Amino acid sequence: MDRSIAQGPAPDRGAALLVAAAPRARTALAVGLGFVLASFVLYQLTRPAYQAIYDHFAWQAQAWLDGQFSIPFPVAGSAGSPGNAYYNDVVPVLGPDGAATGRGMIPFPPLPAVVLLPFVALLGLAVDQTFLAILVGALAVGLAFRLLGRLPIRPAVHALLTVFVGAGSALWYAASLGSTWYFAHVVAVALALGAVDLALDADARAVRRGAPERPRLVDGRQVAAGVLLGLAAASRLPVIFGLPFLVLVGGGGDWRRRALGAGIGAAIPMAALALYTWAATGSLFNPVYEALYRQELVAYPGLGYNAAWAAEDVRYIPQNLGIMLASLPTVMPPCDPGVARTAWSAAGCSWLVPEQRGMSLLLTSPAYLLALPSLGLLRDRRVAGALLATLAIAVVDLAHFSQGWVQFGYRFSLDFAPFLLVAVALGAERFLGPRGATPRWRLAAVAGLVGAAVVVQAWGIAWARTLGW
Repeated sequence: MDRSIAQGPAPDRGAALLVAAAPRARTALAVGLGFVLASFVLYQLTRPAYQAIYDHFAWQAQAWLDGQFSIPFPVAGSAGSPGNAYYNDVVPVLGPDGAATGRGMIPFPPLPAVVLLPFVALLGLAVDQTFLAILVGALAVGLAFRLLGRLPIRPAVHALLTVFVGAGSALWYAASLGSTWYFAHVVAVALALGAVDLALDADARAVRRGAPERPRLVDGRQVAAGVLLGLAAASRLPVIFGLPFLVLVGGGGDWRRRALGAGIGAAIPMAALALYTWAATGSLFNPVYEALYRQELVAYPGLGYNAAWAAEDVRYIPQNLGIMLASLPTVMPPCDPGVARTAWSAAGCSWLVPEQRGMSLLLTSPAYLLALPSLGLLRDRRVAGALLATLAIAVVDLAHFSQGWVQFGYRFSLDFAPFLLVAVALGAERFLGPRGATPRWRLAAVAGLVGAAVVVQAWGIAWARTLGW
């Protein structure tokens, strides 16, 4: 008997692969949504009992609705509103005669205010900014899950690192608090994760396509990744220095085409930001930063600021690197007279209390140590791009005179976290070794680092809520 006739036509392999991939895609979507929901619940349950009173972006959005660039300032508190007279980072606008006009300018890039604009239009200054930060933060965890799914890592690493992003990094503290600076961080993280995800997707598609006879000048996904990165920088300026990742990773041929595509995309929001800044201040670079720096030199003499240095100065790097990598909790802080030292104290009179200037990233999020094995993978463009982007952003942040204030952990790490996550994932996979031959202790070590990060973050957030941070 002719078996070829008995067996019928050969199956369509491409169709079979699509059918097999569909259940996996649905499962991944369900798991990703589960992480989003779990993060939303976690952030909502651990938000402060009070509404965030540092809501500069809500005031900015309201000013736009009123046809103004500047916000009303200072506004005294009333029975219905805390006002904004207590803001320390608004520069009063003076009239031609040098007298106060009752208005002020804020220094922060405006994209978070754009995000708030429709909600302020509906609810006014009563908008719950923290709730929106929680929502965006939870979506960022879902984006991290999606991004990690594009990397060649095993499911256990995929799940553990998603937990790390949501509950073991500074994202938990930022999203659950949602005040001005943290809202900006959360928005930037979500957009930067989207940029990294698109670049990885474009890169994978380019590899599958191979080298076309006539490569396109730019890849559409690469342009879109650049737009997202530029938008992230319109929330947190240092994020723009993540461009090396998009130059090394993405579609559209060699590094020059990738750079062109990403550059075109990033230039669109960055040009809009420059035009907005010029229209609002008369300068392409917001002069409010420098004015506030000069004020803080006098107002905070104990923070190590130097009047002979610029607001962005490489001479600040050594002391700020100490905060980023070596700052520890305060042991046996002094107590007010008559206050007894207890394990948990709203007065901070305890044995071990977080340092409000910031704490070591290696202590508060130790799973970042998993990036170290990726140093053996520098020939991988994804690793090289991730580490270059992380280094560039970190240097810019460390050269800034301030590293944040009244925070748990090191919030500036969120600027480079989306890029470093790629190196952490590939480093963790390298540390585990070949699949099927991984010693149990190695997987336990990865889980232990993630678990330790979650425990430390929970400890710090509990203290922050107790101390009213």
